[in-house]
Amino acid sequence: MILDRLRPKSSPAALAVRRLYDGAVVQARARPLYASMGVADTPEGRFESLTLHVLLLLDRLKRQGREGALAGQRLFDAYIGDLDGALREMGVGDLAVGGKMKKLGAAFYGRAAALEAAFDRLPDQAPLREAISRTLLEERRGADPGPLASYVCECREHLSAQPAGDLVAGVASWPAP
Repeated sequence: MILDRLRPKSSPAALAVRRLYDGAVVQARARPLYASMGVADTPEGRFESLTLHVLLLLDRLKRQGREGALAGQRLFDAYIGDLDGALREMGVGDLAVGGKMKKLGAAFYGRAAALEAAFDRLPDQAPLREAISRTLLEERRGADPGPLASYVCECREHLSAQPAGDLVAGVASWPAP
């Protein structure tokens, strides 16, 4: 098709990170996270779940030197681009998108710091459960963060067991929630 010839070709690195990001999106939307682990099936809950899964990938990639850092930056860029697009699809006007993105960015970095601090305290899951209660389960006060904390630890271990080259190439598998 003529249109296919007019579209710029994506680089292998861009395609790899797209696969990583798309996999995180699919995992973040897994029904058990909402049905049995307490994440609210709302725009805020879906943001929290997606952010968690992107952070889990970034946590794994940051331990892979320069190649992992580059893949992590591309993954973060895909995440930010997706959030921007989602806001626009929801009808947020151009003038308001910047302010909303600034708030979402601050939320992302706050969650990243909380998760990193919680990961540093493992195998004690108390800080992780606390962070999960404040973020993923915030809309469902009183929900038990234990199952979600165990799931997060399982994801982290599962991603850590995967070869770094696979992740950089865009191949990641996730455990069933």
